Amino acid sequence: MLLPSDEMGRGRPVVLLHARPTDRTMWGAHLPLLADAGVRAIALDLPGHGDAGLPEDREVAPWTDVLDTLAHLGADRFVLAGNSLGALVALQAAVTAPERVEGLLLVGYRPHDQPASPRLEAAWDAERTALAAGDLDAAVTAGVGAWTSAGATDEVRAHTARMLRGQLTRQLAHGEPPLAADPLGEGAAALRTLTAPALVGVGEHDMPDFFEGGEGLARDLDAGEPVVIPAAGHLAPLEQPAAFCTLLLELIRRLPAR
Repeated sequence: MLLPSDEMGRGRPVVLLHARPTDRTMWGAHLPLLADAGVRAIALDLPGHGDAGLPEDREVAPWTDVLDTLAHLGADRFVLAGNSLGALVALQAAVTAPERVEGLLLVGYRPHDQPASPRLEAAWDAERTALAAGDLDAAVTAGVGAWTSAGATDEVRAHTARMLRGQLTRQLAHGEPPLAADPLGEGAAALRTLTAPALVGVGEHDMPDFFEGGEGLARDLDAGEPVVIPAAGHLAPLEQPAAFCTLLLELIRRLPAR
């Protein structure tokens, strides 16, 4: 399935993959910054988010859709940058087609088998309780509070609310789609096969789950210490686009010239 995309610039393709409560519009501020720096920035909607539908004839495999879409766009080799769900999909794509991935920037990652902290459980419970009561507004409010920092601007909060409302509305209408088998499998063995240069990051005010998940991921990828993005919560790229782009460009400068 081909995914909706926005792009800007020319040069090395850099693919931006959004978090679960958002869509490709979270990268609106990043596209011109990256284009001005001399790269081809591509933002995708993952299946079931934004303008991307869900396949009717198979289980959902976002990593396959990302790879197929990039091939359609003529991006044979690229850097993958993802936030939360986008970080997971970036890793899934990387282990599926490692020869196509030149580098990885992964922010706000947590493996699914990692026990949730009380703070994360409370965030999930607040959203589930509101949705069960049919209160979409309360679910959106809970999500915005959970995934952005206390210092997030009104503009960031409003943008997050719009994206989350769209995602939850679709979830209520269609339910959670069945997922294909995860190419990461169980444990970290698949991650340790990756050789592309990587950076791992986490928002300064994110939940402890993502500090722990980021530290484990950085060890598995031999990526050094995770970078803390100041004044940001779970949606660190959305709150701090310039800091995120600086990290991404630092990673790109480490790559061999094309």
